[in-house]
Parts: sequence; C-alpha cells; structure tokens
Amino acid sequence: MCFRALNLKRATLALAMLLALFELPARAGDLDDFNTAVEAAMSHHRVAAGYLRTGNIDLAALEIEGMREAWAKVSTLPRPAAFQNQERYTAIMLETAAALIGTTLVLNMGRADVAAESLDKIRKSLSDLRRENKVTVLADCVLDANVSMDALFALDGKTDWESLSAGAESYRGTLQRCEGMASERVRRDGEFRRLIDGALASLAQVPKAIETKDADLLHRLLIELRSFDNLLAFRFG
Repeated sequence: MCFRALNLKRATLALAMLLALFELPARAGDLDDFNTAVEAAMSHHRVAAGYLRTGNIDLAALEIEGMREAWAKVSTLPRPAAFQNQERYTAIMLETAAALIGTTLVLNMGRADVAAESLDKIRKSLSDLRRENKVTVLADCVLDANVSMDALFALDGKTDWESLSAGAESYRGTLQRCEGMASERVRRDGEFRRLIDGALASLAQVPKAIETKDADLLHRLLIELRSFDNLLAFRFG
C-alpha cells in the first residue's frame, strides 16, 4: 500500500473514532489546553499554506498529515465549558477532520488551489467558533488584519485617495489591537516585533503618499505591507 493511501486509511479511521469522543463532558478549566492543542495543529496549517503558495506540494502534504495527527489530539480533549453549544462544537470538530481528509484527496489530484481554499475555510471556521463564544485569540486578530490588508491592497493602482486613507487607518488599528492581544512573551518576540513595527513604519509613510498623490510610493508601501502581512499570517495566524 502506498504512503498516501496508508495515510488516507489512517485518517478515515481516526475520523470515525471522533464520533465517540465528542460526548465527553465540558469542563471549565480546559480552554487553555484546547487552545494549546489547536495552536499545535494550526502551526502545521500555516506551514502547509505557505508551501501551497510556493507550489511545494509534497512538503505541503506532509504538513497536512502533521495537522491531521495534531487534530486527532484536539479531538481527545473534553469540550471546554466556554463552548456552550455542544452540537455546534461537535460539528466544527468533525467538519475540520473531514476537511483535512478532503484536502489530502484534492492535493493528491494536483489541485493545490482547492487545497489552499480548504485550509482557508478551516482557519475561518475555527475563528468563527471562538468568536461566537467570546474566546478569541491572537490568531483571530491576525485573520482580521489579513482581511483588512486584502481590502487595502485591492486599492493599489487606484486614485480613490479617501478610501486608501481610511483603509490604511483601519489596518493600523487592527495591527495595534493584535499587539495589545499578544501575550508578553509574543510581544517581546523578535519576529513579532519586526513584523508589527515594520508594518507600522510603512503605514506611517502612507499619508505622505496620499497627500502628494504619489502612486509609485504608495505602490511600494503596499507591497511592503503585503509582505509583512503574509509573514504575520505565516507565523502567528
């Protein structure tokens, strides 16, 4: 049996076992354990998404396999009491496990684009679950920053200076919110500081580009900001 077929069989068996595990009672003190386990799974997710962007299918497949294994550990945890709707919680847990199997299938078919979309949906669905239950983490704010950056970058090459100004301010506010949400350890992390401070420095030059209507300068700044934003998602999203 080939490596990919064996991995798919193992994943299918693991998914079947989940049905029995999600009936574990909720516990009030288990949110930290849940967040830690989800972060371990999402660390594979971020690397896999990065490999898919660069077209490295084989390494992406290995990271998705790693995420499936990490997600199996998430599934063994009791549902934290913060997630009050057991049906909704169980649905997201099962949908994520199933989506990871589906991602492997489409990746085996050579559809890296579909696999990337599937990973994006997993990220958003987990964020939605946390937001619904008011247990947001830094990764959720980083997702907001990515969405805000997408909207700002879409204005590149256009002369809607008012919208550009508003978009830059919105992105700045989101980055500052993310910095405030980060733990003390993360705020002192050299990579986090480089990305946040670098993005804020680029944003500080945007008003000048808008005031002088310098489209070339604005384009360069947006490219810098897009780079910082991609790395922020890769490391902390």
